[in-house]
Amino acid sequence: MLFRLLASSAVAVLLGTSAFAQERVLDVVSPFELKGPEPGVSGYIYLQMDVIETLVNSDLEGNLVPGLATEWTTSGDGLEWRFLLRDGVTFHDGTPLDAAAAAHALSVAQGKPGLLATAPITRIEGQGNEVVFHLAEPFEPLAAFLTEYRNMIYAPAAYAADGAITEVIGTGAYKITKIEAPLRMEVERFEGYWGEPAHIANATYQSVGRAETRALMAESGEAEYVVNLDPASVARLAELDGLDVYSVSIPRAMLIKANTAHPVLSDLDVRRALSLALDRDGLASAVLRYRAGADQILPPLLSDWHSEHVQPLRYDPDEAISLLAEAGWVPGDDGILVREGQRLSLTLTSYPDRPEMPLSAAVIQQMFAEIGVELTIDLTNSSEIPVRHHDGTLELALFARNFALTPSPLGTFLTDYAPNGDWGAMGWDNPEFVDLIRDLARGRGGQSERDRAIEILQTELPVLPVAWYQQTAVISHAITGAVLDPFERTIGLKYIRWAE
Repeated sequence: MLFRLLASSAVAVLLGTSAFAQERVLDVVSPFELKGPEPGVSGYIYLQMDVIETLVNSDLEGNLVPGLATEWTTSGDGLEWRFLLRDGVTFHDGTPLDAAAAAHALSVAQGKPGLLATAPITRIEGQGNEVVFHLAEPFEPLAAFLTEYRNMIYAPAAYAADGAITEVIGTGAYKITKIEAPLRMEVERFEGYWGEPAHIANATYQSVGRAETRALMAESGEAEYVVNLDPASVARLAELDGLDVYSVSIPRAMLIKANTAHPVLSDLDVRRALSLALDRDGLASAVLRYRAGADQILPPLLSDWHSEHVQPLRYDPDEAISLLAEAGWVPGDDGILVREGQRLSLTLTSYPDRPEMPLSAAVIQQMFAEIGVELTIDLTNSSEIPVRHHDGTLELALFARNFALTPSPLGTFLTDYAPNGDWGAMGWDNPEFVDLIRDLARGRGGQSERDRAIEILQTELPVLPVAWYQQTAVISHAITGAVLDPFERTIGLKYIRWAE
């Protein structure tokens, strides 16, 4: 199964409604900071904490299911989509959710960076109790796009006149009572929630950067749900009473992004050599502590997009050296390759937000050195990767990319590779790939077209896949009902109960 359900939903006694349980606070801990009310910077946190909701949801297996919309239909020509809103939904400020409010929220979202901005939408309007999308051309993944956290529905009062979001006012089972950005948020059960009320009255979200500190909080009982731990801590915590460690394969990949407009990296043979220098299984085992070396960009979890027909990426440093020699690179006095007086020296930009990144960068530095490539590591803020992408100074970047911004990776491909994006291709434009992706978005094509798209990425290597991810969570026996979602939309907060 794609997830582990930690307790049965059939528990009959709602201890969360007792006076004793009312006084208890559920603590959720993660490394990611609360950077502001805008969904583009922290929306995934508000979504996971059941504060803000979307028109369409996806379940733990990636299937589309109703959210704030109970059903949706398309016109025969595919140019109009209608989403019927759920009755009786109220925002946290007491105002009702209606079609005008939802259409306004989504129109604002369309004007900001995100998947919706890439869709061929000409107008979004409210008609009666329906949100209506008018399209310039058919767009098959529209409903899936509406699951993305950047397309959450905020109350009208949350918006400034210019469309900026100034407050986090949603429709979820929890409402925010306090934010101490960037590290802490407090929420309480929203008594006016349209669905089954949350079982636990109060919860907090805490951003804790150090993995060791997060592990200690789980061990000491300071937090009941802790995610993103380093492998050493996971192994230790798994031996302790009172805690369970869960893991699940997720559609996230560790990638090395290459500036294909760079004088050296524009040479496909150089990119192939760098790929051949990567001992992916070795890195995954040593750093991530599980064998998940990526032999193509997407993991088997995304079965429609994981191609069985491409030649897998492999480890062959001798072939890498031969490719570089054929391209005119020869060893210098210190073993670093040179060509026409230029050293084969590159800078790898990465960030420490994810504890595996610095160590992975150091391992990759050693692997590249074995084929004569000098690698300088620049650990900085993750925001520097898109900044350097846009100003052209990025050479290589090591990062983790989520391919499940929607249940299908099509949305990520549209933003990252058709033709390029902050977290995808840089200086690379393959018209055939762009046409394939856009045709698939129009509902044209199927498995052979998806396989061909993956084959192009595999052959031209605008990014070098390194490893596929598993998500880990350490969960206290003090709670039941939590879930570990491979699509990272929910922790099941509104369903969690105290265990005693």
